[in-house]
Amino acid sequence: MQVTGMLWGSKLLKYVGFPTSEVLGPEATGEQVKDLIDRCGRVFIKPIFKGGVGKKGKLGLMGNCTNLADAMKEKERLYFAEHIQNNNVSKAEGVTFEGGVPAEYEIYFSISDSTEFRAPVITLTHHGGVDIEELPPEKIAVIPFDPLTGLKGFVISNALHKLGAPKELISPLVQNLPKLWDLYHNYGMATLEINPIRMMPGKNGRLIPVACDFKCAFDGDDPSVARLGLPDDLDTSSYSDFEQEVNQLRTYQGQSDVYVINDQGTIAAMTFGGGANALVTELLGDSANLSSDFGGNPPYEKMHDISRIVYKYWLEQSNVLFIIGGKANNTDIYETFRAMADALRDHFNKYGPTPLYVVVGRGGPNLIRGLGYLRDTLDSLGIPYQMFGYDSAMSEVVNYAQAADEWMKKGGREQIAKKLGITE
Repeated sequence: MQVTGMLWGSKLLKYVGFPTSEVLGPEATGEQVKDLIDRCGRVFIKPIFKGGVGKKGKLGLMGNCTNLADAMKEKERLYFAEHIQNNNVSKAEGVTFEGGVPAEYEIYFSISDSTEFRAPVITLTHHGGVDIEELPPEKIAVIPFDPLTGLKGFVISNALHKLGAPKELISPLVQNLPKLWDLYHNYGMATLEINPIRMMPGKNGRLIPVACDFKCAFDGDDPSVARLGLPDDLDTSSYSDFEQEVNQLRTYQGQSDVYVINDQGTIAAMTFGGGANALVTELLGDSANLSSDFGGNPPYEKMHDISRIVYKYWLEQSNVLFIIGGKANNTDIYETFRAMADALRDHFNKYGPTPLYVVVGRGGPNLIRGLGYLRDTLDSLGIPYQMFGYDSAMSEVVNYAQAADEWMKKGGREQIAKKLGITE
């Protein structure tokens, strides 16, 4: 689950007493917005997207207003705005009004787990307010630290001195940034990012770090997340019905991770294993309608349910059912293929036959027995297929699936439909 923006970010940061900008939700009245403008000088109007949606400012999805009339116009423009990125469309569900924070300095700060250091790391720079990727390495400090002792003030101090940060920044950040480790560590977060933290002058001239944007992701397997009392639907509004239906099957037995890539795609790729998922998703591109990982030795019942849902949503529009994975160590190929074959037979019995070409590439325990069961089912249904074993290069199997898709588009689909006795 991911959370972006200050509507919920400000609530989470209050758990550890980290200062935040003033935020009003979509229910705010005109009088409340005007009062916020009077006190802060300006308001930023941002659409609310559930889940992880970034780069709103670059896409023009943010208003910057100094009077109520303009703020209400921006509210109308952005309340149901659409965010389109990489073929993914997210629709806003309201806006936030965030008070302006005067500042000379902006800070970028994040905490995440590092596979390189096998430890949590902070990323820190006093050149915040921009994409971190745009900064040269010498302006960014990436510092690992011991999770047993936690994030101490000296880690922050050393990082800022290394970067040559102005002296007036160091003390306020040393006092406040370690609070974010408490939030990250105690409430099941996998990443936490604030960009920017604006360094606002206080009444005595001392700078105060104020969080003005927030992003985090949670470890769904960590029960500490429940302590925050977040609503169950906080991160699901942008999911399709298909994604929600499959994701509900998540258990400790086997993966059931899916993501819709292109709702017009013509290859339904049922993938086993993270490495296979990355390769297949990249090579298929827009031809694939979904990205998936169903590895981890799922039991028959779970694999049957997953297959039933995938077939229900994607089989009719797909030219190719692509079953692909590497050579498994502990996944029982017979059980998974038997479940997928039975679900396909059930689908044809319930919805009727559909023109389809099946391409299979897999390796692992009980492979021959599993391929035999799947072959017998496809033969009985009249569906053409091609099967590859563990000694075939996965990239070549992907190429074969793409070639089968092209053949289907150029008349193969009609040939199979005629063989099945149906009219397209």
